[in-house]
Amino acid sequence: MKTIPRIAVFASGSGSNAQRIAEYFAGKGLLKITAVYCNNSGAYVLERAKLLGIPSVVFNRNDFYNSSFVLDDLKSREIDWIVLAGFLWLIPDPILKAYPQKIINIHPALLPAYGGKGMFGMKVHESVIAAGEKQSGITIHHVNELYDEGDIIFQATCKVHTGDTPEMLAAKIHELEYEYFPVVIEKLVCEID
Repeated sequence: MKTIPRIAVFASGSGSNAQRIAEYFAGKGLLKITAVYCNNSGAYVLERAKLLGIPSVVFNRNDFYNSSFVLDDLKSREIDWIVLAGFLWLIPDPILKAYPQKIINIHPALLPAYGGKGMFGMKVHESVIAAGEKQSGITIHHVNELYDEGDIIFQATCKVHTGDTPEMLAAKIHELEYEYFPVVIEKLVCEID
């Protein structure tokens, strides 16, 4: 009997994407969100995980980069895939090596534009609007050792209208994230696994 894939969701902040993913897969029996990993003990994603009944693991920079704490925990939970949903740190080499092509991220712009270190959240939307872009969107990509440079898996676009504020653009991007991220995860994890 085939076992269902076990997923770890990494998040640093509010966790709305983590919640959307968990709700999308709830009761489907396609995969199991085994734990939420967070590098910010005050992040609201931890409250969301608690309400959803998903265990959470909180770690600091030393745990992540100078010890095997996180990787050991992933292995102990028999994690198959890692999904980054608003996680802002580079993934260290030992975890990349343990999960080749099994770590995916979502970015709130059309990579390769508006990616890289420091490009997250409102900074992305402010930059897109300041440049006068007519469209923006989301990029779901494999994770490598550099910020936002892994192979692109999927992109979806939305229009940027004259007069849009960064907050208005952020709302459009969130809609795309909520609509497409769980579907792309399902295709990658459940059909190709």
